Amino acid sequence: MRHIGQILIIGAAVVALTQGLARYSQGSDVDRLSSGSLGFDKISFAETVQRWNGHFLWEPASASGETITRFGDETRAVFGPIPDGDCTDGAAKTIPLQIDGNLVDLKPNPGKAGHPLEFEHRDIKGKVVKWTSGVARCDKPSLTGSATYCGLNSRLNRVENGNVEWLFLCRKSSHHLEVEPIPYWQRSNPKFALFGIIGFNRRSGEIVFFDGRKDWSEFDWSQKFVPPGGHSYHDNEGRAAAEALYDPTFQVQCSACHDNKGAYVINPNIQQARVGYLAGNHDPKASAFSLGSLLPAAPRRRSTPFRVIGSGYTATYRVDLERAMTVQDPTGNCTECHTLTTQTTGQRFAADAVARDPVIAHPKRSQFLRLKAEQRKLREINSHRTKWASRSGPGKIHPWMVPIDGNELSAAPPEISASDWSVLSNCLWGAGGDECAYTPLYTSCPTPGVAAQGDHSKPEGLSIDVVRPPGAEAIADRVVGLSWRYLNSYGNVPQRDDVRFNVAVKSTEIPMSGAAPSPSDYPGLEQATDKNFVAIDDETGTSGSAMLIRNVSYFGHSKLTDPVPSKDMRTFRLDLPAQCNRRYLVRIMPKRFCFDQSNITYGQADHVLYADVSCE
Repeated sequence: MRHIGQILIIGAAVVALTQGLARYSQGSDVDRLSSGSLGFDKISFAETVQRWNGHFLWEPASASGETITRFGDETRAVFGPIPDGDCTDGAAKTIPLQIDGNLVDLKPNPGKAGHPLEFEHRDIKGKVVKWTSGVARCDKPSLTGSATYCGLNSRLNRVENGNVEWLFLCRKSSHHLEVEPIPYWQRSNPKFALFGIIGFNRRSGEIVFFDGRKDWSEFDWSQKFVPPGGHSYHDNEGRAAAEALYDPTFQVQCSACHDNKGAYVINPNIQQARVGYLAGNHDPKASAFSLGSLLPAAPRRRSTPFRVIGSGYTATYRVDLERAMTVQDPTGNCTECHTLTTQTTGQRFAADAVARDPVIAHPKRSQFLRLKAEQRKLREINSHRTKWASRSGPGKIHPWMVPIDGNELSAAPPEISASDWSVLSNCLWGAGGDECAYTPLYTSCPTPGVAAQGDHSKPEGLSIDVVRPPGAEAIADRVVGLSWRYLNSYGNVPQRDDVRFNVAVKSTEIPMSGAAPSPSDYPGLEQATDKNFVAIDDETGTSGSAMLIRNVSYFGHSKLTDPVPSKDMRTFRLDLPAQCNRRYLVRIMPKRFCFDQSNITYGQADHVLYADVSCE
């Protein structure tokens, strides 16, 4: 037989269909559906559905309740395979340190007895201009506020897989946020303090963040790092290692800084050629010292989708994610090219970019306290910046963003005015009004099949047929077989696995006239959701007056297995036991597991079928 026979052929762990079925066919009146009866008791129906189809009825990312393991499973269901964390392969780059326009590294000083470790300063021609025993300031201090301001020799790697890119940051840092002439800071030393991963789909705007544990004082990049959730549902060794490696508390709110609708926020510290050099890409220092275009420019507008993945992470920061807004600069200076928000891109990065203190016109007490804390942090950052890099020195790279010419600093265009900055800063701190054109930063989980939300995937080729059951299947006079085709193409990820189907079923007597059913005869949209589901046997139960089979995956996608990549539509099948002289009415509904605070979204289109089971 079409579906059941194939399950048996592939050796699925299904109980033989001919064993022990008669006892289910004599259910009590209490167990029988009244209005819209299926012709036999619902327990028998549910148990038969599970036996016939159960291997393909399952939720994605449902294998484990462990925080990191589930997080990794959710991520693979959205982004596809997660590569190993690797900061040593050929594509990985060392983030340089610049002081007074020179490149600085920690090396043994050959000019001193014993060759002590000191900081070597080289100009763009590679000439050593001096050695120093310490580093107090640098041209481009870190803006994180939680990592060493003038750290050196951290490593960054970027891996692309279609529309998905992965960033791996192995950051050297110290608990006191300062640099010392010790082996730890050498380029050859693989020890580092902070490990972070960002995954981003450029097409769908979905982003995910992982951080190394905060109770680990040291990591080592000489070995690769296993991804969260391991490499698959059955990678037990990798899953256990990942649980020990990643932070299950989400202590660092990565989404507060990486909030410009992209995977990274470009600022001078990250050493991209296009930012923080006097003449931008054309500056000789950019050619000599920068990471070039390791992180390509990919501006995204306020209206483009942007959504954080990870049910544990988004539950932790639910309020902040809901409150975050994008801002339209009322003065027209800064948001024509950039997305600024009421989070860190607005409150810290923008303020540092224009070299002005954040201000609020009429702050509330809570705003006042946060504002003062941010002003202190910006002063601390600035205290680690060289005079060479300031407007009063020859470097002239701070401020590093100016009106009109953006990051083209060589022409020394006028800086943003105090009055314009006051208006913009007020907006960035959420203290403005309509002039700020506030819009929610994070967009909603896309509803399956709603093109306006970017999801064009729809079930196609829906069919229903009636066949005889195999062998002596006592519970069913006939089998109603459903099939359809569907490809989850959102974000163009061939292994995407965040959509399942619910199937709601009703049955009536076949009308004497044989007339086709009216729309009201089918199970309603709500009956096809999980809202009123009462389980009888695993994923099969009741929903109001209908029977509901939940979480149908494509045929062959067995429970707790990762999907085979495909760009072709996948086949979905479901077999239902049926009785003679009954009409079976079916609604098929796609559902997306959002893996965020919104949980699940359901398709709204009508995908309905019916079949009359006549045994004459």
